[in-house]
Amino acid sequence: MHSTTSRRSFIAGSLLAAAHPLAALAADPWPSKPVRFIVPFPPGGPVDTTARVFSHRLSEIWKTPTVIDNRAGAGGVVGATAAAKEAPDGYGLFVGAIHHSVNPSLMGKLPYDIEKDFAPISFAAMFPVFIVAHPSVPANTIQELIALAKKGTPLAYGSSGNGGGTHLAGELFNMEAGTKLQHIPYKGSAPAMNDLLGGQVQLMFSDAPTALQHIKSGRVKVLGVASRQRSAMLPDVPTGVESGLPGYEAYSWAALFAPAKTPQAVLDKINADFNTAMKDPAVRQRLLDAGAEADPGTQEQMRQRLRGELDKWAKVIKTAGITPG
Repeated sequence: MHSTTSRRSFIAGSLLAAAHPLAALAADPWPSKPVRFIVPFPPGGPVDTTARVFSHRLSEIWKTPTVIDNRAGAGGVVGATAAAKEAPDGYGLFVGAIHHSVNPSLMGKLPYDIEKDFAPISFAAMFPVFIVAHPSVPANTIQELIALAKKGTPLAYGSSGNGGGTHLAGELFNMEAGTKLQHIPYKGSAPAMNDLLGGQVQLMFSDAPTALQHIKSGRVKVLGVASRQRSAMLPDVPTGVESGLPGYEAYSWAALFAPAKTPQAVLDKINADFNTAMKDPAVRQRLLDAGAEADPGTQEQMRQRLRGELDKWAKVIKTAGITPG
């Protein structure tokens, strides 16, 4: 009798213990406290602006506050290093950028591994790269620019700095078009654009947030867009692919990561809610107004695209002999 009672007590206790985590999960679902987004750049830039747009919408979906934590420095390395050390519980997320597919080849050994130390959640936004020229340049299309360059006309393009997205877009163009446009690095996109407006350089492979207002005002002319599809911002502008450069695709981007080992159930929920947020017409319009195109998807799509970006820019950096500036 005693044995039977003990056995029943043991079974009942075991069932209670097994049910306890589920009960706790039901009582304390994710998220149950504020979610922090580490942005590895200063406030006001394209990646920061994108993060603020989607985090605000997510706070409404989750009914909990979201916080932007700017950790700028070393081309995104400072923020990525901090984010990799966050607890894998979904409360400290990372907003990465194109820099994080470039830095491994450009800088060599880093304090983190963007593939091993992070779990992909979704791409967030794409910032189209427009090929823009000073009005004095006698070319109005990509093909005319290539012909002009191959005649030996001196042409220089400004960029945000050695190894930046606007530099890499220019070097990829040289590789695909067989041109030798001269690269002039600046300390940021704004000073590069200022010199383009002043005619000190003839060209720029500019991200949309920097170029759009000057294209619309007519202070620079746009020759093409470097993405595979035309941009919703300027739908009449042809792509490099349409202009005879089938391998030419360059754009800046922002994406959402979590620390490695974050529970899959949490990753799935964040991905689902993030896609809901990014498909909201108001969110998409706010991003377009800021020079970004909403670009959400699945975790596996992000994983594959990130690997493709790492491989592509490694090849460009090696071929062009690019070093950190």
